Amino acid sequence: MTLWRNARIATCNATMQVFDPGALVTRGDRIEWVGPEQALPETLKGETHDLNGRWITPALVDCHTHLVYAGNRATEFAARIKGVPYEEIARRGGGIASTMRATRAASEQQLFDESAPRLESLLAEGVGTVEIKSGYGLTLEDEAKMLRVARELAGAYPVTIKTTFLGAHALPLEYAGKADEYIEALASQWLPELRAEGLVDALDVFCERIAFNSAQCERLFSAAEKLDLPIKMHAEQLSNIGGSQLAARHGALSCDHLEYTSSEDVIALARANTVAVLLPVAFYSLAETHKPPVDLLRQQGVRMAVASDCNPGSAPGASLLVALNMASRLFGLTADEVLAGATRNAAQALGEQGVRGSIAPGLVADLAIWDIQSLEELGYWIGYNRCRSVVRGGKPT
Repeated sequence: MTLWRNARIATCNATMQVFDPGALVTRGDRIEWVGPEQALPETLKGETHDLNGRWITPALVDCHTHLVYAGNRATEFAARIKGVPYEEIARRGGGIASTMRATRAASEQQLFDESAPRLESLLAEGVGTVEIKSGYGLTLEDEAKMLRVARELAGAYPVTIKTTFLGAHALPLEYAGKADEYIEALASQWLPELRAEGLVDALDVFCERIAFNSAQCERLFSAAEKLDLPIKMHAEQLSNIGGSQLAARHGALSCDHLEYTSSEDVIALARANTVAVLLPVAFYSLAETHKPPVDLLRQQGVRMAVASDCNPGSAPGASLLVALNMASRLFGLTADEVLAGATRNAAQALGEQGVRGSIAPGLVADLAIWDIQSLEELGYWIGYNRCRSVVRGGKPT
């Protein structure tokens, strides 16, 4: 049993309860007790860590990343600066197709070596759980390669990694003009095989004009449901072709991006208890001007998460803290909203809300310890990491 005392504790529970001064007791990898320090039972005292007034939050959860890939797309970023739209770059063979070529050419070891520093960057910022999507291989062999690397990263670092199959990210050249045939291959062969190999925790789809339509996405949702796999969706980033409505009908864990989401979509997401994952780094990097309907999401009680969207094209970075700042500055999220968005709500976007994402007895003792004076600093600093240390499964890392 371990006692963490003389702390300021943000539980990140539904009421965003704070204990100041607070204490927290862990037993093994779980939280045993949390509350005001003066209420600490004598029977729960053990090995003690005095935190000298530092803040404790749950370890952060980055619930949307494309962290495993090879190469970069810096030349495309330069083209966008000159005014070439993202969709036009994709149509010219750039975008996802460019990263696909680099990822296919990379060995598993090369993929691991290129991806590991990105993961290390997130972990240094207090992140304890990361979702990693496939979607840059676009063959069964290369998608499996990406997912294996994600599993290997989980074994090499003190982190929980949830893997998501995103074969429906873009149409590979081998299936040019045959999108329905590609979707059928994903649904009937790729997804069942990857699931059987234990490589997939959830399914994601890119429902967009430059990707796949709602009928094609629904075919994959049906396949995932037969395999008892949770579903997620990239929706309404560049246009609205009915993604959120479809995702809500199928009880998706999350819909992500949502710049072009309508009021009817927001109502559907609220009824389905689907998390809205906001990705402000992509919004910034693509110089978008159409913001997600944050006020409508608030009014309807839709839970909002914030993620880094770490990827080589639209979000070339690996900083959840920068994403929190951008969510505050660009989208107007409050300090409580960005903290909940990177803890409790992000955990729910991964189906992990009963395991991690808040501080309560019985939950996993994944904690971040911060050298800050107030919680507002977590959405304030840019490029200045105030994470002092991370506790992973009750053990300092």
